[in-house]
This record gives sequence, C-alpha cells and structure tokens, in this order.
Amino acid sequence: MLLSELVKNWPCTVRGSVGIEVEGITEHSCSVKENYVFVARKGAHADGFLHVDEAISRGAVAIILDRNIPAGYVRKKGVTWITVPDGRQFISHASANLAGNPSDSLTVIAVTGTNGKTTVTHFIAQLLRLHGEKAAVIGTTGIFMNDYKIHCSVPEMTTLPADYLHPLLKDCLNAGMSYVVMEASSLGLSSGRLDHCTIDIGVFLNIGIDHYEEHGSKEAYIEAKKKLATLANRLIVNADDLQCVSLVGKTSKQLEFYNMNMIQGKTILPENYPNLPGKHNRSNAFAAVSVLTMLGYDLKETLVLSRQLELPEGRLQRISKDDLTVYVDYAHTPDALQTILLSLIEENEGTTITTVFGCGGNRDRSKRPQMGEVAATCSSKVIITSDNPRNEDPLFIINDILKGTIFHMEKVSIEPDRKKAIQKAIAEATEGEIILIAGKGHEKTQQIGSTQHHFCDIEVAKQCLDDKIFGIRTE
Repeated sequence: MLLSELVKNWPCTVRGSVGIEVEGITEHSCSVKENYVFVARKGAHADGFLHVDEAISRGAVAIILDRNIPAGYVRKKGVTWITVPDGRQFISHASANLAGNPSDSLTVIAVTGTNGKTTVTHFIAQLLRLHGEKAAVIGTTGIFMNDYKIHCSVPEMTTLPADYLHPLLKDCLNAGMSYVVMEASSLGLSSGRLDHCTIDIGVFLNIGIDHYEEHGSKEAYIEAKKKLATLANRLIVNADDLQCVSLVGKTSKQLEFYNMNMIQGKTILPENYPNLPGKHNRSNAFAAVSVLTMLGYDLKETLVLSRQLELPEGRLQRISKDDLTVYVDYAHTPDALQTILLSLIEENEGTTITTVFGCGGNRDRSKRPQMGEVAATCSSKVIITSDNPRNEDPLFIINDILKGTIFHMEKVSIEPDRKKAIQKAIAEATEGEIILIAGKGHEKTQQIGSTQHHFCDIEVAKQCLDDKIFGIRTE
C-alpha cells in the first residue's frame, strides 16, 4: 500500500514523500523489516524515539511520531517523518488497512470479564464447531483454529496489539475461518488495540478485582471494560453481575441477558445443564450458548450440544491417581479463587481441601490479602508459595498474602519454592483429599526477575502423584 493511502484523511503533518510503498507497520524496532513504518510512540515505561535509528537501519521508510521531533535530532535523508495526534490510534487504523480490514469479512465475537474469558471463548468456538462452522480462538492460551493450536510469532498477551491482530485475522480468513472468538482484556481495550476491529458481538461476563493499579483506579478499570459496549454491534450480558448490567446502560443496540439458570429470558431446567464441574462453568456455558442463539442457532439443539463442552487446559483441570485428586486452575483473583473453592466444597461435601497458591509480582497488591483470606476461609489447609514473582521479593509478596489469614493461621504454611510447595501438598495428602493448585493454570513458565523458567503446575502435579503412588521420596 502507498503511504499516501495509509495517511489519507488522517490528521497528520508530513515531512517527506508519501508516494512510497509500505509493507508493514510496527511499534517494536526489533520487528521492523524493509519498507516498514515504525511508530515511535512515547509509552508509560519507554520512549519509542530512542529506537528510531535502529528501526531505520532495519529498513523503516517512514517514522510516525506522536509529538515533535526532539530538538537537535538530525532527520535521516530518504525517510518520511509524520506527526499524528495519537500513535496508538494510528497504528490501530494503519494495521487494519494494511491487512485489508479482514474483520469486516469475519464474524468477530469479543469476550470481556475479570474471570472466565478463556473458558467462554473456547466454549463458543466448540459450539460453533459442533454446529459445523469453522472458528478460531485468540486469547490467553494462544491461537486455535478448529480446536487445534496454531504456533505463530505473536506476543503472549490476552489481547494482541493491533499490528499483530489484523495480520492474524487475515490469516484466519485465508485459512477458511468464518468466526473469530477473542478475549478482550481491560488493558487491550484501554490501549485501543481493538479500535479498528469490527466486532459483531460483545460479551460481558463479570467485573471483579484485577489490574486496578495498572489502570490507576477501579473506576478506570471499569471504564476500560465499558469500551466494548461501544465497539460491539450487539451485546450479551450476565444479568447476575450488576456492574456488567450497569455498563451497558440504556443502549439502543441489540441486547440479550443470561444468568446461571436463564438464556434469552427462558429458564433452563437442570436436565439440560452442561456436564461441567462448578456452577461458574454452567454460567460460562450459558454465556456461550447465548452467543450461538444470538447468531441464529436453535436454543434446544445448542443446549444438547453443550453437554459435549470441554474445559480448556488449566481451567479446573483434574489429575487423579488412586483416591487422590488434584485440580489445576488459573484462578488468580479473589473472586475466581472463591468461586473455585466454593464449587469444590459443594461438589465434595466433607472432603479435605488443600490450596496451593501465590500472587504475581509487580501487580495489584490490594488483592493479595483478599486472596489469602479467601483461601484460608474456604480451605482445610493452605500452602502459600510463589506465583510469578517477577521483580519483587517472593517473601514480600507472601507477607502481603498473610495479612488476610490472621484469623486462620493454624491452617497456613509457607513454602516459597512452588515445586516444593506442590510436592509438600501431595506428599502430605491423605486418602480422598483434594488439592487445588491455583494461579498459573495453563502457563508453562515462571517469571523470576526478568527470566522465564520452564515451570508447569500440571507436569509437576503429575510427577508428584506418580512419586507418591510408587513410594518415591520427593525432595
């Protein structure tokens, strides 16, 4: 595409030629290739202008700035410089145009919520597949087409940046997908990653505690979620969550509600409930069924198909040996942890439940004592450990969690090494006990400092169960 077409009707100041061909756009200098446009955006933690020379050396033919060129900098000859009011908005617009606006030719469904996004997106795609449709999923656990995981060079992010998203949507279209179901995170919405993506249906699951510090406040977090109500053409909302209901307000768009027992105003009888563990997963399934009915599929037929739904990896994933059961779940918020534990208590009355969990570093501190209180209140035993400590001291994070357990300290023990914590829980478990390992779910790495180490709760749990059954001593 000619650069002139990319900036056509866009407010900007141009220094240089716009009659040049451009083949891609990015705000990551290491991703620049020949004939690329580089967006040197000033972010919260880094300034893209510091990487302009690298981008030009890699083949950038145009530089997009969201401010004037810094004093004293000598512009490189043969490179076009363009100033725009908002670098994020421009990269969103340009990425969609360069890819040929593929979302216009797809039915895109975006799901937002503090908890359950991954499960619901996979449920929607599974139901579409069961109806004979071709569907892709984009989200926390990766990229899937027709239920098969696709490996491609994209960041491990819940909602992809626009310069990755739109080329991926083009790939989905070329692969014959009719539907794309994606997770819409609060950070993805607030940073404009979906602003130039045509979204047919937006789904609101719940509003809980997460990312407050990254957004600056609870109110800013909620406002970020609310943006999906503006972007999507039609809306589906969990009627049991009053904050979600208030987000959509008095919209003039097509709007459908669901809850734990109802879809489109029709009560669903227990014999038609999906065969899934936990009430929350029934709600997740009903959210997915609501999407299918909004798309025109028969409610009764889709409810029957919903009994074939399978949870994605790391979502209440069950691992058992003899009479000992381990569940691995991604629950990393107070709401999610409480929901999982209450479900396990209800479905396993009188059973001892040991919870192994930690909290991520460089993330919301306010939720740490809340998660400690939930775990200590709803579990028989608790082992507090590390999650992804990142650049924080694991013991500092653990001390924050402990503040919520002061009335239940007799239940609580500490083991900062996550592998040893899981080993301890399984080695000390008695017959019939349930162990919940929460927080990381499907993740295959643990971030300590700036280094990603291979670590998988599921793998460790399976090995520990085998060692326990065969009498192998774990260190």
